[in-house]
Amino acid sequence: MDNLISLVNKLQRACTALGDHGEESALPTLWDSLPAIAVVGGQSSGKSSVLESVVGKDFLPRGSGIVTRRPLVLQLQRIDEGREYAEFLHLPRKRFTDFAAVRKEISDETDRETGRSKQISTVPIHLSIYSPNVVNLTLIDLPGLTKVAVEGQPDSIVHDIENMVRSYIEKPNCIILAISPANQDLATSDAIKISREVDPKGERTIGVLTKIDLMDKGTNAVDILEGKSYKLQFPWIGVVNRSQADINKSVDMIAARRREREYFATSPEYKHLAQRMGSEHLGKMLSKHLETVIRSRIPGIQSLISKSIVDLEAELSRLGKPIASDAGGKLYMIMEICRVFDQIYKEHLDGVRPGGDKIYNVFDNQLPAALKRLQFDKQLAMENVRKLITEADGYQPHLIAPEQGYRRLIESSLVTIRGPAEAAVDAVHSILKELVHKAIGETMELRQYPTLRVEVGNAACESLDRMKEESKKATLKLVDMESSYLTVDFFRKLPQDVEKGGNPTHSIFDRYNDSYLRRIGTTVLSYVNMVCGSLRNSIPKSVVYCQVREAKRSLLDHFYVELGKKESKHLASLLDEDPAVMERRTSLAKRLELYRSAQAEIDAVAWAK
Repeated sequence: MDNLISLVNKLQRACTALGDHGEESALPTLWDSLPAIAVVGGQSSGKSSVLESVVGKDFLPRGSGIVTRRPLVLQLQRIDEGREYAEFLHLPRKRFTDFAAVRKEISDETDRETGRSKQISTVPIHLSIYSPNVVNLTLIDLPGLTKVAVEGQPDSIVHDIENMVRSYIEKPNCIILAISPANQDLATSDAIKISREVDPKGERTIGVLTKIDLMDKGTNAVDILEGKSYKLQFPWIGVVNRSQADINKSVDMIAARRREREYFATSPEYKHLAQRMGSEHLGKMLSKHLETVIRSRIPGIQSLISKSIVDLEAELSRLGKPIASDAGGKLYMIMEICRVFDQIYKEHLDGVRPGGDKIYNVFDNQLPAALKRLQFDKQLAMENVRKLITEADGYQPHLIAPEQGYRRLIESSLVTIRGPAEAAVDAVHSILKELVHKAIGETMELRQYPTLRVEVGNAACESLDRMKEESKKATLKLVDMESSYLTVDFFRKLPQDVEKGGNPTHSIFDRYNDSYLRRIGTTVLSYVNMVCGSLRNSIPKSVVYCQVREAKRSLLDHFYVELGKKESKHLASLLDEDPAVMERRTSLAKRLELYRSAQAEIDAVAWAK
C-alpha cells in the first residue's frame, strides 16, 4: 500500500513541476488519471481543523474570509522514527521543522502567485509532511466555498471558486471528502450541494460531519451519521475539532484527539458509533480507501501512459531535433537537413516518388510534337527555293549542282529547330524547379526553419538556372553542328542525272524550271527530316546530361561552399525556429521523460502485487 500511495505522490509532484495540474492543455495530462482525495467545504465548515487533526499539527493559515486561495496538495508520509518535518516542492532540499514557518510559507507562496489581492489561482502548492504520527495519505485542500465576495475580491470570486472545486471533483478518479458542520441544516451544506451535482449516487463521496459538540441542546446528528438523512455509499464520519479557545491556548493535538475519542465513547447518542468516529479513524479509512482506488486504477493508468508515450514520441519526431548550441553543431545540422532534402529530390527524379516521369513526357511527346509542327513546307516552297537557289549563284549560273543553294536551304530550315530545342530545355527546367518545391514541402525538417527553407529553395533554383544555361548552350550547339557540316553520304546515295547535272540536251536555264526546283525542295526536306530524327534522340541526351544528371550530382554544391564561409551568427539565423515550437518540444521532452519514468515505476509496483 505504501508503495502505491508514494508512487502517486511522486507522480503528482512531477506533474506539478511540469505545469500539469489538471487544467485544459494541448499536452497529454497524467494528473487527471491519478486518484486523489479532494477536501471540499464551505467557509467556517471546520475544513482546516479536520486536516490539522488528521496530520496532528497546526500548519494551515487561519483568518477571516477566504484563507485558502490555491489548491494545497498535502502528502502525508509515515516514517518509522526521527523528527517530523515538512518540505515544499517549490523549495527543494529545504526542511521545515517549525510548523509555524510552514503556515507562513503557505501564505507567502500563495501571495507570490496571486499577489496580495485575495485573488485565487489553480496552480497548486505541494506540501509533504513526514512524521511517525501520520498515515500514508494524499489530500488536496481546495478553497472554501462561499456565497459572497469580501472586500478586495471581484464579484466573480464566488463562481471562480465553485468552478475550481468542480474542475477537481467532477473527474471520475477524484474521491470527494465533503465537510459539513453539524450545527447547520445539511440541506444548505455547500459541500453536499456541489458533491451531489457531480456524484449524484454518492459513489465517490465521503461525508465528514464537524462541530457535533456545538449542536443545540436536545439535538444530535445520529440520523446523519447513520445515513438516514442523506445516504452515501460510505458511512458518515463525525469529528470533534478543537475549539477556537483551544487553538488560541495552543492545546496539544494529541490531547485534542484523546478528548475527541472520549467524547464519542462517553456520549449516549454516539457511543454505539464511536468505533468509526474521530479524526484518527478518518485518516486510516481514507488511507486504506485511497490505496484500494489506486490499485483498481493501475491498469487504466498503464494504458493511458503507454498511449501518451506513443503520442509524445510521434509529435517529437514531427517537430524534429532541437537546435545545436555551437557553430559546428549548427553547420552539421544544416548539412544533414540539406542531405535529407537532396535525397528526397533524387527520389522524385528516379521514380521512387512521383514527378520524374514528366521529364520523359517532354522527350517522348512534347519535343517530337514541336518538331512536327515546324513548317518546313513554307521554308521549302517553290518561290523560296527559287529565290535561294538563284541568289546562291550570284552573277554566274551553277554548272553542275547548286551546292551553295542546297546549303542555304538546309541551313535556313535547320535554324528553326532551335526553337523546339530551347523549349525542351525550358520545359525540363520548369519540371526540375517544380520538383524542388515539392521536395522542400516533403522535407519535414525544413518545415520548422522558415529561413533555411527559403535559402535552400533559392540555392537549388539558382543552381538549376545555371544548369539550364549550360544545357541550352550544349543543346543549341547540337543544332548548329548539323548546319555547319552536312552528312555527305545522304547526298551520295541520291539518284544522279547524267554528268550530275541533268539532261545535257536541256539549256542551262532549264535547270530553274519548276520540276527541277521541286526536286531540290524534296531533297532538302528529306535531309532536314533526317536531321530532325537524329536531334530527336540527341537533344534529350544533352538535356539529361547537362540538367538532370547535374541536378542529381551537384544541386546544392554551391550552397555548401558558401555555407562553409558563414559565421555562427548567420548559421543561427538560418535555424530560426518558431519559439513556440522550441518551447513545445522542451515541454514534450520533459513530459515524455515523466511518462517513461512513471511507466517503469508503475510496472514495478504492478508486478510486485
